Amino acid sequence: MLQEPPLQGDEATTLCSFLDYHRAMLREKCEDLTAEQLNRTLPPSDMTLGGMLKHLAVVESSWFSEDLLGEPLIPPFDTVDWTADRDWEWHTAHEDSPQQLLDLYDAAIARSRQITEDLLATPSGLDTLSVARAKSGEQYTLRWILVHMIEEYAQHNGHADLIRESIDGRTGY
Repeated sequence: MLQEPPLQGDEATTLCSFLDYHRAMLREKCEDLTAEQLNRTLPPSDMTLGGMLKHLAVVESSWFSEDLLGEPLIPPFDTVDWTADRDWEWHTAHEDSPQQLLDLYDAAIARSRQITEDLLATPSGLDTLSVARAKSGEQYTLRWILVHMIEEYAQHNGHADLIRESIDGRTGY
């Protein structure tokens, strides 16, 4: 069962709890499916649950490791030619087993959580600035990244609801 975010908490606890809630929601929608089911589409979209797991793994690594800290993406994303295929994660998810996709997803989240915990323990906390800069030239704060990740997951969890329902009728979480 999903752990609901606390109704009362400080800002960092609230943001991290909502992000973890959405992370767990996507995992729960995907964890008991076969490779065939993870690769099923809901036309007209070519989006799959497997692709979504791999996509959100690279999004986690991109925002927390690469953009926030200036570190490389986690493997296997660190060796991908993103110029050749900007949507590589979506196009290759069918090559991975369900367990490989879940393990990659879990590893990306574990790294992002560790980065977040480490930064929240510093004096800058949620106001920690990223290495990367927006088009405006401004740096992102950890706070902004957490809110953006909640937004990203909320959008994709909506997609995942529809795809999962088309597979076996399962709805809600």
